[in-house]
Amino acid sequence: MPSLILVAIILLPLLLLAPIPHLQTWLATHLSHALTLLTHRRNQPKQSHEIVSLRVYPIKSCRGLTLPRTKLLQHGLDLDRRWMIVDATTHTFLTIRQNPRMTLITTALTPDTTEATETLHLSITVPAASSSSSRTTTITIPAHPTPAWLAAHTTLATDIRIWDTTTDGHIYDAAINAPLSNFLGRDVALVYKGPTPRILQGNGAPRRLGREQATNFPDVHPVLLASEASLAELNGRLVAQGEEKITVERFRPNVVVRGEVAWEEDTWKTVRIGGTKLELDVVARCARCQVPNVEPATAVKHKKQPWDTLMAYRRVDEGMKYKPCFGMLSAPRQEGEIAVGMRLEVLEETTKHRYIAGF
Repeated sequence: MPSLILVAIILLPLLLLAPIPHLQTWLATHLSHALTLLTHRRNQPKQSHEIVSLRVYPIKSCRGLTLPRTKLLQHGLDLDRRWMIVDATTHTFLTIRQNPRMTLITTALTPDTTEATETLHLSITVPAASSSSSRTTTITIPAHPTPAWLAAHTTLATDIRIWDTTTDGHIYDAAINAPLSNFLGRDVALVYKGPTPRILQGNGAPRRLGREQATNFPDVHPVLLASEASLAELNGRLVAQGEEKITVERFRPNVVVRGEVAWEEDTWKTVRIGGTKLELDVVARCARCQVPNVEPATAVKHKKQPWDTLMAYRRVDEGMKYKPCFGMLSAPRQEGEIAVGMRLEVLEETTKHRYIAGF
């Protein structure tokens, strides 16, 4: 590839300046062919993987759901981390890190056909506050609320805290927040991301990404990619130690591919959704905390695994040596539909990924 670029650099001045007609014709023909070949090779994927799962987590740290198809938006998959639970007083975000029971709050998407125009609703099922009761509460809210609905049912706050960032969000009313507060044992509020862009930082900062891009309430970047091949390799190590296999849900990815070779995603730089023009910049490895130690179905946190195993061999990023890595963080360049069964094509690779902190 570099040789073709060098040929173009050398021959282009000759093409423009050479006084010999036959030489100009020869150069024009062969240089054009070389440039065509260069472009063709750029568009040919180095790897191609089947997309086997699409996952969205509408409320940060609560149970997510799988979809056969959805929209890839620049701020992430549609509805992913659009909501967040915060402390009712400080408006600081809450996650599984503080309270693993959050993963027992489940979400589902349900169509409402009673209206003239079918609308989509988010159903939030909150378990009973204590084991002595089997009563659950289901909260139903619009999945894509209109400005008018938000104005009537929420209050816009500008002091919503997520990591080191202060942003805005629509705080829901007491009727919606009460079941969540009862279950979590503290006063909390449900928040819907407000209109002020939350600009990517760290590896996705404008000076590094080359554009200004925003997201909703994920920790850092819009889309998390993961590979089943890497999960299988990790599970092999866990089983060898007498531990149970874990599911990919532990890592809360958005796009899961089948994969061929474990950890080959470490080198991805630019990927494309096959059959489309949708491309994503793979900006960094995902450095992990101990959230994957929590089993989503039970909220039970394992004291050691998979954290200990990952720490033993997946501290592979020079920018974050004290944390293990699983999955790749990415930022979509375009928007469009994505579906299970499509291919994720790797257009560019790199050996220079280095995590840069920034929330």
